[in-house]
Amino acid sequence: MSSAAPHPRPPVDPLTVGVLAIAVASVSSSAPLIAFAAAPALAVAAWRNLLSAAVLVPFTLVRRRAELRTLTVGAGRREGWYCVLSGVALAAHFATWMPSAQLTSVAAATALGATQPVWQGLIARWQGRRLPYAVWVGIGLAVTGAVLATGADVGVSGRAFAGDLLAVVGGMFAAVYTAFGERARATISTATYTTICYGVCAVILLVVCLVGGVRLHGYGTSTWLAIAGLVVGAQLLGHSMFNHALRRVSATTISVLILLEAPGAALIAWAWLGQLPRPFALPGLALLLAGVAVVVLGGARAGRRPAPPAVPADAAPPS
Repeated sequence: MSSAAPHPRPPVDPLTVGVLAIAVASVSSSAPLIAFAAAPALAVAAWRNLLSAAVLVPFTLVRRRAELRTLTVGAGRREGWYCVLSGVALAAHFATWMPSAQLTSVAAATALGATQPVWQGLIARWQGRRLPYAVWVGIGLAVTGAVLATGADVGVSGRAFAGDLLAVVGGMFAAVYTAFGERARATISTATYTTICYGVCAVILLVVCLVGGVRLHGYGTSTWLAIAGLVVGAQLLGHSMFNHALRRVSATTISVLILLEAPGAALIAWAWLGQLPRPFALPGLALLLAGVAVVVLGGARAGRRPAPPAVPADAAPPS
């Protein structure tokens, strides 16, 4: 990933705000549906990406064929590689975070995976972008709120420690996935980017499942319905809408907004699966919302700062 800063973004409009609201609501269904599905987590991840890519491929081949060709020649290859590497990172996220929930507690896996905004901020710093102090404060508040809301209890056994470590690595790969997506979406349409990203992710996860002997078929009707719900909701209306918003919203802000999945999933699990919220859920939610507000407002304030004066045309160096 190049350390150069991404292209300037258009301003955030009401449509983008609506897209982000749909994305947060949609990804909130992910964890309850995964818990409901009677299938291995990696298999569910493979199917949700494979079926999502299958839905997108016909549209992309018909409407974005010229764009696909540009990603295979000349300077367009770099953007093409951003799409591919994003898919690799997404597969690595699924392959590390999902097994972590089976080795440690679900609460610990969720909380440690919620460190994604921290890694996202460090990636942005490595790219040469200095985040405002308010954004770092907001990230800290949001991550702390997510930890309180999920009631994380980090284990001390060897098995639990391995799961905790995988959860942290999963959060890191989620940040890498979003960072590559930010670079790709600067010039590539949502349909083309998501088709390549999900397709690459699906192929990698299918290979992992086949090599690891993970069962990919023989599920009941309710499990296939849960997978279909993940495809329509968490993937196409969740991940894809977040990827669409990356054209106007920074990867760091997106990563913080994704944390809202935790309370959303808790509410769905309470209403659908009968899982009661944890004792610190409400204080954690309040802190999480405060952190999100600080990040969004801090980022918006930084974006309104006047740019440095342009160099006069007659003083510019020859091209």
